[in-house]
This record gives sequence, structure tokens and C-alpha cells, in this order.
Amino acid sequence: MNKSLFGVDCIGCGAQRSILLLINGEFIKAFYQFPAIYTTILLFIFIGLHLINKKRDYQKIIIALAIINTIIMIISYIYKITNF
Repeated sequence: MNKSLFGVDCIGCGAQRSILLLINGEFIKAFYQFPAIYTTILLFIFIGLHLINKKRDYQKIIIALAIINTIIMIISYIYKITNF
């Protein structure tokens, strides 16, 4: 929808297709579709752990994963728009 409205892909485009590729066991294709897929999964796992287990502090890990995830998404987006 973002591409049809604005003419460019969104920064998260490919995430849903990447999840489907992961479900089908196509791990490399999932990475090529959305390079931040693995850090995104880790981020959601630690967010879930943070919500379930209040005794441990996962805040630093969550912040670090969010920063890494954002950097990967920005770099892959810049690569996508400049090379395609």
C-alpha cells in the first residue's frame, strides 16, 4: 500500500513475506527478503520474556536489539532503493 500511495517501499516491506518463507523453511530467502527478520524475532522473544518474567531485567537487551534492528532495516532500505 505504501508503494502504491507514495511510489516507494516502506522500511518494513518484505517482513510478512519473510515470515512465510521462514515457516516454509527457506531461511536464506527469508533473509534476502527482509534482512532484519532474525533480529526482529529475537527482539519479540525478549519482549515476551520481559512481559512474562518480571524478575529479570531484559531492558538493556531489548534496547540493544531494537537499535541493531533499526540499523539493519535502514541499511537494507538504503541498499534496496539505490540498487533496484
